[in-house]
Amino acid sequence: MSDTSSTVQHLDRPEGRIAYTVTGTGPLVVATPGMGDLRSSWDDQVPALVAAGYRVAVADLRGHGDSDTTFRTHGDAATASDVVALVEHLAGEHPADDARAVLVGSSMGGSASIVAAAARPELVRGLVLVSAMGREHTDGLKRTVMHGVMRTLLARPWGARAWAGYYTSITKGRRSERFPEHVAAVRASLQDPAHLRSFRDLALQLDHHEVDAAVRTLAAHPVPTVTLVGALDPDFPDPAAEAAWLRSQLGGSAAVVPDTGHYAQHQAPEVVTEAILGLLRELDAPAVQSAPAAAERSEHRA
Repeated sequence: MSDTSSTVQHLDRPEGRIAYTVTGTGPLVVATPGMGDLRSSWDDQVPALVAAGYRVAVADLRGHGDSDTTFRTHGDAATASDVVALVEHLAGEHPADDARAVLVGSSMGGSASIVAAAARPELVRGLVLVSAMGREHTDGLKRTVMHGVMRTLLARPWGARAWAGYYTSITKGRRSERFPEHVAAVRASLQDPAHLRSFRDLALQLDHHEVDAAVRTLAAHPVPTVTLVGALDPDFPDPAAEAAWLRSQLGGSAAVVPDTGHYAQHQAPEVVTEAILGLLRELDAPAVQSAPAAAERSEHRA
C-alpha cells in the first residue's frame, strides 16, 4: 500500500524552518513554486506522480505559506540550498533508495532548481522547468525602478490585494476551475504582515544573475532537462525564444505551452504532468528494460 500522507512537516534551516509535504513512495520528485506562490501550485501534478509510483515532496519558499517568516536571506541561491537540504533529508529517511531526485520548479523555483543541480549534481537526476528564470532580464535603471515598484506594490495595507491582481494578470490564457480558490489562498497568506514582509524582502533581494554561473555549469555538464514556457507568458519578451535559449544552454527538450501564461502547472496541468512523467519514464526506462534482458541471460546460462 502506498503512503499518501500529506501532513505538513518542517525542515530546520539556519534562519528558520521550511514547510513541506511528502506524498507517495518510490523515487523522489521535489517540486518548488515561484515567488509569491504556494506549494499548492503543484496540486494538480502530485496525484498522478504518486499513482505512477513516485514519492513527491513539495515545499513552500522561505517566508511563504507554512514556512517560517524569520529568514533574512532570500533568492535563487538561498532557495537552492533549501532544495538541496530537503533532498538530503528525504534521502536519509530512505537510505536504501536512490538518493537523487528529479527537481521540478516554476519561475524562481526553476531558477533555484538549476542552481541546486549545478551545485550538487550527485543529488539530481533530472530537471523539469516551468517558465523558469534562467537569466536576469532586468538591469541598470530598469532594475532600480522595478525595486521601487515592488516596495510600493508589496506595502501594507494593499500589498496582498495588489499581488493577487498581478498574479492574475500574468496568468494569461486558460485557467483551471481551481484558479479563483488558489489566488484567494495566495492573497490570504499575504494578508499576514510577516508573510508580506518576507515576500517584499525576497522581491528586493532577488537577482537572477545568481543563476548565470549555474546555467554555464549545466551547459558543460548537463542533466536530463525538460523546459516548458507558456506561450502567453508576459514575463518574457518572446516566450518561444526563451524556451529555445534555455534548451540551447541546458539541452534536453523544450516546448511552448499554448494558451498559457506564467503558471502552466495549473493552467494546463495535463501538459505539465505528462512532461514530468515523460522525463521520469525516460530516466527509469533502463531499469525497467534491464529486467527482461536479465531474465533472458539467465535462461541462456541455464
